[in-house]
Parts: sequence; structure tokens; C-alpha cells
Amino acid sequence: MSEAPGRAALAVAGLALLHVGPAATWLPAVRRLLPGLAGVGTPGHVALTFDDGPDPHSTPRFLDELARLGCRATFFVLGEMLERHPGLGRRVAADGHEIAVHGWHHGNALVTPPGRTAAGIGRTARLVADVTGVRPSWYRPPYGALSAEALVAARASGLRPVLWTAWGRDWTRSATPSSVLAALAPGLRGGATLLLHDSDRTSAPGSWRSGLGALPELVGRCRSAGLRVGPLRDHGVSGSGGAGRRRPVLHDPSETTVPGDAVHAGDTDGADAENTPDFLERLS
Repeated sequence: MSEAPGRAALAVAGLALLHVGPAATWLPAVRRLLPGLAGVGTPGHVALTFDDGPDPHSTPRFLDELARLGCRATFFVLGEMLERHPGLGRRVAADGHEIAVHGWHHGNALVTPPGRTAAGIGRTARLVADVTGVRPSWYRPPYGALSAEALVAARASGLRPVLWTAWGRDWTRSATPSSVLAALAPGLRGGATLLLHDSDRTSAPGSWRSGLGALPELVGRCRSAGLRVGPLRDHGVSGSGGAGRRRPVLHDPSETTVPGDAVHAGDTDGADAENTPDFLERLS
């Protein structure tokens, strides 16, 4: 009888680990083992993605600039924002961009009450289909926190989870176009999935201007290197295999000092898919 509390505690701990275990994929070292989840694509292509819209104050400016550059992207929308601004969502799709699911609210799945994350994913996926006439294909969790509930819900809605290989740190108050380019530079290579934000809905006010200002130079650098820039649907996102292939880097990371945290999400070289643990392999 005295062992019962211990077993109960172990069971609770096991359930908690099951819930938060997939969140380890946020760590760059883990994502190197999961190139498909990180968004590694074909060597000649760079996927451009935006989170947190659609926002009438900023998203139209991104759409205008992307049109000027002749470039398309994937927009991970929040359901609550799309519900408020369906016309803007329709414009995103009409301009040739891809719309994907970021959840209903920008909440961390690891601390959200059970059931709410799953409901939000399904609700947002249905709304995207209703607004655009196209079923979404991708899900990116807010903060990159992928819980077991979110993973199951995404699969149930026909969504493939995807994170990023490089981000611009464009959500901070101090972000500038130059700092965004510097943050992206170490991971700016063929096959990269880049993360920026077209809204300051969950960021410092006006921070979206840094990403917008970086776009011309960012797209120009890619094209100068012979790389196509486009949405995830054209990216050829890999499965769990083929992760160890080295891709050309547009910039020497040793020459770049990136503001803030020195850990770069874009470091995808040297992954060893053959040694990927089975429970992580299923996330890819």
C-alpha cells in the first residue's frame, strides 16, 4: 500500500513528460535531428514565412512589398485575427500567398488548459478553409512550443507541424532592419525556412517595421546566391532523412555578431537522421 503514492506520482510525471516532451523540438540541437519539422527544404529554395497576422495596420504593407519584389510567402495566421479581418485574409490568398495555422490565440500550449489548444487549432484550420477556399497544410505553434495535444490536433486537422531554421528576432523593441538581417545571416542558406512577423500583435509595438525594412535586402541576397524565395508549399520540406547534406551558406557565421541570445535557430548542418530516436522521428 505504501508504494501506491509513489506509483501515482510516477504516473503523473509520465503524463506530464508526454505532454511537454515534443516541446524539446524548440531547441536547435533537437531540431537538427528533425529537418522536416525544422522546415529544411530543397537546396535551391528558401521559404519565407510570417507569423501573427493578419493585421490591418501592417500586413497590407508586407503584401505590397512582396508584390513589388515579385515574391510569395506563407502566412501563419491567428484565428482570432482572421475572424476579425477576413477580407485581409482573402487578400493574402488572392495575392498568391499561402495561409497556414498558428492557433486561435497566441498562447503557449504547455500552460494552456487541456483541450483549448486542440480546439483552437481545429477552429482556425476550418476558418482558413472557409475564408480562402483552400485547406491549410501547415501548423506552427506559438513560441515553437509543440505539446502532445497540439501535435495530435494538428494531425487530426491534416496539418503538418513545422517550425523554422532561422529567425530574424524582429519582435523586440530594439530590432532594426540591420539587426534582422544579422540575426538571419548565419542560417541564410538553401533549404532554410525563415521566420519573421507581419504583426506586432504579440510583439513590441511597431516592431514589424524591422522585418518589413529587411525584406528587400533579404530577398536580394538570396537571389544573388541563385536561390528562389517562396512559400512552404514550394519548399519541398524534407522528411526525416537526408539531413546531413551540407548546404551553401550566404554568410560566414564567424563574421556576424547577432544581438541578444547567441543561439541561432538556423544552424541545421551536421544533423544525423540515422540516429534520431524513434519517438522524435515520428514528429517529422
